[in-house]
Amino acid sequence: MIIDKKVLYGPKGWATLAVFAVLALVLVPVLHLLVPESSPFHISTYFITVVGKFMCYAMVALAMDLIWGYTGILSLGQGLFFALGGYAFGMYLMRQIGHDGVYQSDLPDFMVFLDWKAYPWYWQFTDHLAYALLLVVLVPGVLAFLFGFFAFRSRIKGVYFSIITQAVTFASMLAFFRNDMGFGGNNGFTDFKRIMGYGITTPHMRLALFALTFIVLIGALLACRYIVTSKLGRLLTAIRDSESRVMFCGYNPIWFKLFVWTFAAVLSGIAGALYVPQVGIINPSEMSPANSIEVAIWVAVGGRGTLVGAILGAFLVNGAKSWFTMAFPEYWLYALGLIFILVTLFLPQGVIGAWQNIKQRLAANKAGSTTTTVEQTS
Repeated sequence: MIIDKKVLYGPKGWATLAVFAVLALVLVPVLHLLVPESSPFHISTYFITVVGKFMCYAMVALAMDLIWGYTGILSLGQGLFFALGGYAFGMYLMRQIGHDGVYQSDLPDFMVFLDWKAYPWYWQFTDHLAYALLLVVLVPGVLAFLFGFFAFRSRIKGVYFSIITQAVTFASMLAFFRNDMGFGGNNGFTDFKRIMGYGITTPHMRLALFALTFIVLIGALLACRYIVTSKLGRLLTAIRDSESRVMFCGYNPIWFKLFVWTFAAVLSGIAGALYVPQVGIINPSEMSPANSIEVAIWVAVGGRGTLVGAILGAFLVNGAKSWFTMAFPEYWLYALGLIFILVTLFLPQGVIGAWQNIKQRLAANKAGSTTTTVEQTS
């Protein structure tokens, strides 16, 4: 893949981003707030919630594409970082419930039910938004840095790295299922009431979260694009293609891999923090290894090493999942497996790669027909 190191996007790319910005930040709020529900042009709360959720998934897909598509590190643990970010912000949301819970206590309902008398030490200061946002970044970032440092220093890579990340994710999920962890056990966090004193289910708050998620997604896309079009990006692709050659050239791959691994974890944590208030729940099932495998499928479907393809894949697969779980809920896992097999066999470069190949063939055919016409005229 040829990387343009001079510009993030061309005129068409920036124009496309501008169109999506107008749609998300102007058209959607207008059609939701000003158009009556009886109108076919009205955008429902359900649509805003679903698209907001998909945008959070798209951020995780971007993180996966950065470490897998460009660096060649197949992680099966992005669901862990996503859930940790969600739990970090969920702690703040639980503190915001106040006395509006079932037991009307200063403690969350699950703590009262378990006969807890006070918050554990790691819940301290989580009633402050700034501290909660700091946790959203630090918890997955520090964990990823420590894990990555020891893993990369030990030269663990390939399928072994994937299995270890999956094992850590599964172990974390089992730990969070325990009631004595202080995170709600299998029920997790739910029944959120407000953010910064504003009702979390009001139309304006829903739109604010939707717009914020879109802005963060675009910011994440530009940040990832900046990384892959820089000298760092060329080093990452070199590590993916031949790590030994990078070492022979005098570079230490550990620190480059550690940077992109930690950055991807932080990005996934931010996605989880935006996901929780829009969906209204976070529980240990978000750490399921199956969820992390799905993230890899999103990237494969959209196209590895394209960034935009990762976003497209997240929307396509989750759109299909939403339809299947309503129409044929028992067949979704079979459909997901079939999608992965078909993409592996017939679309190895994903949807974006297939589209680029079609455009190249059309351009070649057009050039060939033009040459033939000129020769006949001569």
